[in-house]
Amino acid sequence: MLISSSIYIPFPRSLVYLTYRDKLLEIVPYLSNVRRIEIKSQREENGLTYFVNEWHGGGEIPALARAILSDAMLSWTDYATWQNATFLTDWRIETHAFTEAVHCAGQNRFLEEGKGTRIESRGELAIDPRKITGVPQFLAGSVGQTVEDFLSKKIEPNLLQVSEGVRHYLERSQKGLADK
Repeated sequence: MLISSSIYIPFPRSLVYLTYRDKLLEIVPYLSNVRRIEIKSQREENGLTYFVNEWHGGGEIPALARAILSDAMLSWTDYATWQNATFLTDWRIETHAFTEAVHCAGQNRFLEEGKGTRIESRGELAIDPRKITGVPQFLAGSVGQTVEDFLSKKIEPNLLQVSEGVRHYLERSQKGLADK
């Protein structure tokens, strides 16, 4: 299943790129479906910045539903390589549930558009139903499709929401500067 999103942010590309890369924790308050993000590692090497972030979702899920869903079903690890010279990010998501069965990877491009920036996110989500453990083989295909549908409905909106969070963060930061 293809994942695709595109959003325009009315701020310069370098500012949007650096905010998205370096201010992720400050963007969490703007992400309704994310409870927290933990930066597990960060390093820079040869013009690339590598991040490993652990995301904990479920922000807008009712408490009763959250009691049924395990934390693993609402959490994932994001491996991102930021190509600083080209304003590109290659990412891979490792789900904490059905880890062996889920493949999700893609790229974000930060493009100059007028006086602002367009963030284009493209990726792919694939579920291998044979690798879903604990499910009878005759049900694996339908369970795999259900998992893929569920995850795709979370990933695309999350990509858009993070970009919107960057926009809100920058607007608030600019307003704060103007008020001083």
